[in-house]
Amino acid sequence: MATLPSLIDSHAHLDSGQYNQDRAETIQRALDNGISHMLTIGCDMESSAASVAIAEEYPQVYAAVGVHPHDALEISDETLDQLRTMLAHPKVVALGEIGLDYFRDRSPRDVQRTAFRRQIQLAKEVGKPIIVHDRDAHDEVLEILVAENAAEVGGVLHCFSGDLEMAHKCLDLGFYLSFPGPITYPKNEETREIVKAIPLDRLLVETDCPYLSPQKFRGKRNEPAYVRYTAEKMAEIKRLSIADIARVTSRNCRDLFGFGPEQETGTIAYQIRESLYLNITNRCTNRCLFCARFDDFVVKGHELKLDSEPTAAEVIAAIGDPSLYAEVVFCGYGEPLLRLDLIKEVASWLKERGIKVRINTDGQANLVHGRDILPELAGLVDAISISLNAPNAEGYQKLCQSSYGPEAYEAVKEFIMLAREQIPQVTATAVCYPGIDTDACADVARELGVPFRVREYVE
Repeated sequence: MATLPSLIDSHAHLDSGQYNQDRAETIQRALDNGISHMLTIGCDMESSAASVAIAEEYPQVYAAVGVHPHDALEISDETLDQLRTMLAHPKVVALGEIGLDYFRDRSPRDVQRTAFRRQIQLAKEVGKPIIVHDRDAHDEVLEILVAENAAEVGGVLHCFSGDLEMAHKCLDLGFYLSFPGPITYPKNEETREIVKAIPLDRLLVETDCPYLSPQKFRGKRNEPAYVRYTAEKMAEIKRLSIADIARVTSRNCRDLFGFGPEQETGTIAYQIRESLYLNITNRCTNRCLFCARFDDFVVKGHELKLDSEPTAAEVIAAIGDPSLYAEVVFCGYGEPLLRLDLIKEVASWLKERGIKVRINTDGQANLVHGRDILPELAGLVDAISISLNAPNAEGYQKLCQSSYGPEAYEAVKEFIMLAREQIPQVTATAVCYPGIDTDACADVARELGVPFRVREYVE
């Protein structure tokens, strides 16, 4: 369905006998429900070969091959050679699922550990990420991942069942975490709290079908089409739209496994929740220590690195129908008020159409332009969010490193006060970053007579 945000089921078992009568129909239902790609996972040598065959038959399906801890006794020099051959296939993107299962203990634990280690070593040899199964073996899974330097190839802890401490340790190793249907179960609040705490750019969604159906289909056979219900719950937990979750998790899957929808580049207009954001420059007057721009230019799945700064006409074209959004925000990955003339032209066009306009700024525009520019925004801008980020000039310069030096902080405070006279809604903000005293920032905002908001910091 063209209206459905495109999702990827990052962990399915399409070789299962439960699909023998309707495998083609199951895959078609997924496609009809906006599931752009599926990754089918091997658990032993037979299912690995079957997964490769399914991937060969269906363009939207990719495969992973490996030996599950339940079948760890299969691992030998011969089977490792067979896996090595399978991993050379162009549609085999990972080694898995592998790991430890101390819940069912279907293989001796020492054999599980050896099989896990040997398959990590194979993954490193061939340069493919791993898909890790971990059940009631959290400490030893982490111990082996570290000891075998699995971070060299990375991967995902599928159907993550550890606690938040373990989640952070996995993230520190560069791994992704994937969640299936049980996050929709009413009593699974603990796992939902983990989802809430994990950075978006490290999350995947999966079905683990035919197992672990979401609440709506609990007790029935699961299938890739149902990954949408897990994604919807993830969106609710993260206070985002399903489109946001679909875009981010699809990008994460592409980054990890190398398949998925083509990614946008140089995005000018991008939607998050019900707001449309405008990315009009990558230049900035600050070099903030907490700015992610120095690592990459991706925000909630949107690639914001511009090849060139857009014209007003290009920005308007990128907006399309502005009535589709609750507001239009000049923000992007740079300081928007460096392009004051463009903002005035585009904001005028938006106001003619009755659209709410907001600007997110570092508050140094008057220093940049050498005059009070706020009267020029009167009537064009409904709200402005100004980054305060420190309770004093010394702290501000240490954290934000303005090109204007120590005078920048007082200029920001003055900009906030002047904005009150011209803009209906003025908010001062600070990032929740180590070293920033947000309570002291709130006191400064109160003295300046404006509301204060703490912004989330994501490492």
